[in-house]
Amino acid sequence: MATKEQKQDKNDQVEAMDIVEDEGAKQERLVKETISEIKRNFTLLERAVDTIEARFTTRVLRTLPSIRRRLTSDILAQVISDYFGPNDSQKTELLKYLSEIEKPTTEEDVEKKGSVLPEVDIYLHLNVLIYLLDKNEIAKGLELANKTVDRMNVMNRRTMDQIAARVYFYHGRFHELSNKLAEIRPVQLAAHRTATLRHDDETQATLLNLLLRNYFFHNLYDQADKLVSKSTFPEKAGNNQAARYAYYLGRIKALQLDYTSAHTYLTQAIRKAPQNNVTAGFQQTTNKFFIVVQLLMGEIPERSLFRQPILKKALVPYLAITQAVRVGDLNKFQEALAQYDAIFKKDKTYTLILRLRHNVIKTGIRMISLSYSKISLRDICIKLHLDSEEDAEFIVAKAIRDGVIDATLDHSKGFMKSKEIVDIYSTNEPQNAYHQRINFCLNLHNDAVKAMRFPMDAHRKELASAEEARERERELAQEIAEGDLDEDDEMGDF
Repeated sequence: MATKEQKQDKNDQVEAMDIVEDEGAKQERLVKETISEIKRNFTLLERAVDTIEARFTTRVLRTLPSIRRRLTSDILAQVISDYFGPNDSQKTELLKYLSEIEKPTTEEDVEKKGSVLPEVDIYLHLNVLIYLLDKNEIAKGLELANKTVDRMNVMNRRTMDQIAARVYFYHGRFHELSNKLAEIRPVQLAAHRTATLRHDDETQATLLNLLLRNYFFHNLYDQADKLVSKSTFPEKAGNNQAARYAYYLGRIKALQLDYTSAHTYLTQAIRKAPQNNVTAGFQQTTNKFFIVVQLLMGEIPERSLFRQPILKKALVPYLAITQAVRVGDLNKFQEALAQYDAIFKKDKTYTLILRLRHNVIKTGIRMISLSYSKISLRDICIKLHLDSEEDAEFIVAKAIRDGVIDATLDHSKGFMKSKEIVDIYSTNEPQNAYHQRINFCLNLHNDAVKAMRFPMDAHRKELASAEEARERERELAQEIAEGDLDEDDEMGDF
């Protein structure tokens, strides 16, 4: 007779088997749903080609992130085998990159052979590229990306524009991971020129950002600035590409000492970027430059920025720099710079942060001028840890000339005397602040109007109805003038 412990062990084994069966059934169901979703996208691509409507292709590309999380080599091999013919070279090649063995052809495979739509062909290549990137098979992905780009150029179909933009993105990504970005620069430039001539907005925007990333990767900032000045970013491009472009413009303007424009562009990039964990890397990188530019403008970033969960860990070095600039402590600034030297160089913000030394000194002088009505240059030299009194005198004189402090300098007696603090509302400062806010609201309104979508040819219907109303008014006026209407008719119309 079985004991209670034996019965309990048997029940546990049965429950474990049921859980394994449930997991297996769930996995099988997930595979079937993924395959059916990919095949549904094939139908949408066929409709996009038949109707020449880009919105169907847009729907297909929107499913890429969800499909990407579920992609496996088995799923891709199944879809490729079902779509391509039995002896298709593309089928053999894609299965080779997936390390899948081609199944022997059957009579049903021979009977179902049909024409291969180029858009579906490139869409399958795109999914294989994404799979290879996620599996970190860079060598295979690099080879397939080059072949896919060459194949797209041979096809030369306008209905493939949106898919081509995604392919170019992963083409550049594989070359970046292989440290071969310089090799594809001529290819990207030629493709960008072609996309511009064809008014292919999505590909044009994608390639422009890829070229800027290429130049930034090799520290070719002058070439990046020339590219921006000689090209135009399409207004109809996607929001993600617009955010990337604003980020690159912000970096260029920051290096050119145009901090106001850089601050504007970086603010646009932060606001246009999707606020989720997927874009955490972009948000962190953009906010790093945004903080440095804000400090260079003489402003202190809000403390809440450093407390956001996505940014908190990445912005620790920049918090130390911000604290040093806020209190005007040159020693603290040098310590933070030495401690996080490698991080700043990796982020490529080191050059900009070196410029903050003058801001630290200016902040220190401003705090001294607020604290003391009169102070000797010797004491300023000690408080700011400067080398000599001459340096302190030059720095104070420049701060007075730049309007950082409102004071006078006595060279003969060696002291600085601060002037009385005036009421800020008697200056133009509040007016300038309101002007900036009004400009921001107007620009936001203009962007919102541009982003609105209206039904096709709706204005023509309005024009037709307005024309009919005007025609009716003319007829009534003519009848009244000729006296055809009697009093009853006029009262009825009224």
